[in-house]
Amino acid sequence: MLSFILRRLLIIIPMALLVVTLTWGLIRIAPGNFYSSEKKLPPAIEENIRKKYGLDKPWYQQYGIMIFNVVKLDFGNSLKYQGQSVNEIIGRHLPYSATIGILAYLLALVVGLSAGIIAALKQNSIWDYGSMALAMLGLSVPNFVFGPILVLFFALGLYWFPPARWGGFGNVVLPVITLSAIYAAYIARLTRAGMLEVMRSDYIRTARAKGLDEKTVLIKHALRGGIIPVVSFTGPALAGLLAGTVVVERVFAIPGLGNIFIQSVLNRDEPLTLGIVAFLSILIMIFNLAVDISYGFLDPRIRYE
Repeated sequence: MLSFILRRLLIIIPMALLVVTLTWGLIRIAPGNFYSSEKKLPPAIEENIRKKYGLDKPWYQQYGIMIFNVVKLDFGNSLKYQGQSVNEIIGRHLPYSATIGILAYLLALVVGLSAGIIAALKQNSIWDYGSMALAMLGLSVPNFVFGPILVLFFALGLYWFPPARWGGFGNVVLPVITLSAIYAAYIARLTRAGMLEVMRSDYIRTARAKGLDEKTVLIKHALRGGIIPVVSFTGPALAGLLAGTVVVERVFAIPGLGNIFIQSVLNRDEPLTLGIVAFLSILIMIFNLAVDISYGFLDPRIRYE
């Protein structure tokens, strides 16, 4: 197990550098730059700007400096937010996205697992059809539609929650529900499929033949194997949630990482864009590693060398 973890950790570094390289290349081949405007700058001023930010150097020198800084986890200062480092900006906006993301995924886990287990245990019943119909509705309605509907009904209609901005507990409820809907739907469908497959397996029939009660069979044996698809889904999903969901943050005016990422792309803020991309890619690979490790605890048939 330890050698497997070490190998995977070593892979994270070159993979993150590859993602950053591709992002850097896409930024450079895109037309325009961060100092472009409707009014063309005088050549002398443009030359001074390029010299200040090292844009007058050959591309391979710029790339080498960028990679060297990324390895040090130093992405420099933002081009848009003068005097602020990329690390400071990420650290300032990440807590908003992390709070919304973690709460949303916990809610999605509770709702999705419950709906999926009930649907699997009561297959082809009204509980099964009803929960899967709601799951399909959750998958079909996008966040930019579901969010405004919640605002219209609960904020502007019933006045139960604030419509937007970041503040107390009331400001968190609607974004969390909006963000959790699609994840709860995915988890419900994955749980149902996983539980149905496990419940028909030989070791479940053996457990029942040994005289174990249905509750023990379900919790101790079936659930461990049935939620493996959910665990696989958790890695990239949770990483994306922690990094921020752009639509939800836009709808509810939350100053999270997803919102600032879109602004960095629109502003052609190369250091900030590269910093967020590197952070997100490393986060996804770490969560995927955690998911792979958890397989060994959930399924005794899985062993790592």
